[in-house]
Amino acid sequence: MTTFNCVIIDDEPLARSLVIEYLQAFPNIVVKQECSDGFEGVKAIATHQPDIIFLDVQMPKINGFEMLELLENPPAVIFTTAFDAYAMKAFEAHAIDYLLKPFSKDRFHKAIEKLMNQLQSKEIPAANFDQLTEEGKQEEVLTRLVVKHHHTVQILSLQDVLYFEAYGDYIKIHTAAQTYLKKKTMSYFETHLLEKDFIRIHRSYIIPSSGIQKIDPPDFVVMRNGEKLPVSKTGYAKLKNLLGI
Repeated sequence: MTTFNCVIIDDEPLARSLVIEYLQAFPNIVVKQECSDGFEGVKAIATHQPDIIFLDVQMPKINGFEMLELLENPPAVIFTTAFDAYAMKAFEAHAIDYLLKPFSKDRFHKAIEKLMNQLQSKEIPAANFDQLTEEGKQEEVLTRLVVKHHHTVQILSLQDVLYFEAYGDYIKIHTAAQTYLKKKTMSYFETHLLEKDFIRIHRSYIIPSSGIQKIDPPDFVVMRNGEKLPVSKTGYAKLKNLLGI
């Protein structure tokens, strides 16, 4: 019998205990670690390389979605959460299943059956949690950034960001202290940042409006830290509108 390893990530001890209790009916699923927050979850996944994670969404420090963003190759995911069902629809196509608390043993077993079928057939859905539906996008406005530097997870305030720069399949997040890489798109940040606070000046750059020192028309903007960034024609028009010039 093939054995599959799992990690349970939930800030509620009783919720973790319930998953462990329900898993007793599936001896080929081995719980390698329980985690009470997303920071622990990232470390546990790196250590154990589980086949499946049972993941809550609303947790202290970083939430489940923010944790998934930090993983290069996320394992199969079953969400176990009280998070509103409408938001979960954005992730439905990329997770094995989601269980809305309180869920019954029968509902849990159905999720595991679905999991086992996909694990055994190796037809695990591509875990691309960047691709949210429009419904999900409209609900989220970024108030902070969760990033990973080497093996450390950090939470950045948007006030720390000097600018965002496109970098292949990643985005470089420039701060005074460090440059971080995040596997997102410029469109994602353009959609999720408040327009009054951040402006896309070029297909490769988004800057905070508060970071502008001066405009060197029509091709460049000079930031308060002295950096000179290119401005497209569309970006220049946006800057003129923003600054009322």
